[in-house]
Amino acid sequence: MALGSDFRRLWSAYAISEFGTGVGFGALPLVAVLVLDVPEFQVSLLAALGGLAAAALALPAGPWIEFRRKRPVMIAADLVRFGAIVSIPVAMLAGVLTYAQLCVVAVVQAIGTIIFATASGAHLKALVGPADRDLANGRFEATFWTAYSAGPALGGALTSALGVAWTITVDALSFLLSAVGVRSLRTPEPPPPVRHPTASKLKEITAGWRYIAAHRGLRALFINAQLFAGAMMAASPLLTVLMLRDLGFTPWQYGLAWGVACLGGVLGALTIGRLTARFGRRRVLLVSGVGRALWLWALAFLPAGVAGVILVIVVEFLALFGSGVFNPAFATYRMTETEDGYLSRVIACWAITSRTVQPVCIALGGLLAAVTSVRTALLICGLGVLASSALLPWRSSRHLDEVSGALHGAPS
Repeated sequence: MALGSDFRRLWSAYAISEFGTGVGFGALPLVAVLVLDVPEFQVSLLAALGGLAAAALALPAGPWIEFRRKRPVMIAADLVRFGAIVSIPVAMLAGVLTYAQLCVVAVVQAIGTIIFATASGAHLKALVGPADRDLANGRFEATFWTAYSAGPALGGALTSALGVAWTITVDALSFLLSAVGVRSLRTPEPPPPVRHPTASKLKEITAGWRYIAAHRGLRALFINAQLFAGAMMAASPLLTVLMLRDLGFTPWQYGLAWGVACLGGVLGALTIGRLTARFGRRRVLLVSGVGRALWLWALAFLPAGVAGVILVIVVEFLALFGSGVFNPAFATYRMTETEDGYLSRVIACWAITSRTVQPVCIALGGLLAAVTSVRTALLICGLGVLASSALLPWRSSRHLDEVSGALHGAPS
């Protein structure tokens, strides 16, 4: 299977953006701590605010994007993110940076990410034929894990050498270059779906959730995704505390464990095309969905020393290998199973829900650790991840015509 030159241009734009984001990973909290010297509560609030406020403000985004051409939306989202992020080093240079500005940038950046993902998912479906979608999504997934394997280390080195302002500038410029890459696509974009009159704006906004609820396979994957990602995100800061504070791991050991584990995501994503061709997308989706969920609970029994580092690497590598296979298989499944007139709204609703659920789960994980222990909370998170595999679409989904019938009266 061969992907066209326009896909390669889009892939290059995505890679530049993701590597920039990887380099700038955690840069806003660093600015809050190193430049503004704000207390811990405000650092946590900055992270939570970006997700929750963006989720609320992005609610109308799905219908707005659905009935427009996607490339101008993607370019605009990149340019808005560039402008928001580059304002931070500019304000630092002028000596006028405030915590309020950081909060605004966090919200704008998160909204831009939701809008770009919503538009790009529908755009990719139009750009790449059905036979090549697993391969295309696999390449995006491999790029994501590569960027988050190498990017934070490069960002840390850049911050140490030149200061956090340069790290943020690199992140901002990556969005500008991504916009240029999307602008360079040559294949004419097909016209968007026709917008039909509806009884209310609320029905337009909620059409994505109603479409998911009416589709057996998407409904199962939606619930699976919220439980899996929520429990994983809740476990992440708990594992950091366990490794660095309770067990005395050094920062380089912690970074090594994460960097090596990310290679599992890369390798998993690179195998998706061969696995799908041999076993079929449905089997790959189900097996990798279970495979990514089997391991996290073991970290509740993490020992100190070299044995602990090895256990973290093995557990995270296996979990991320499963995720590297599952994520592109899932993206292709959602893309294929969703009608063109609903895809942007389905993706937007998915992203908005995730950005609401995950901060709540992180807070609940911290509360659980406070009333029990870090290891107990980590074990419960691991069992939650494991339980998510029961919510995969084990039964075949219904035909799209049945979904359309269940959505009678919704916009199409």
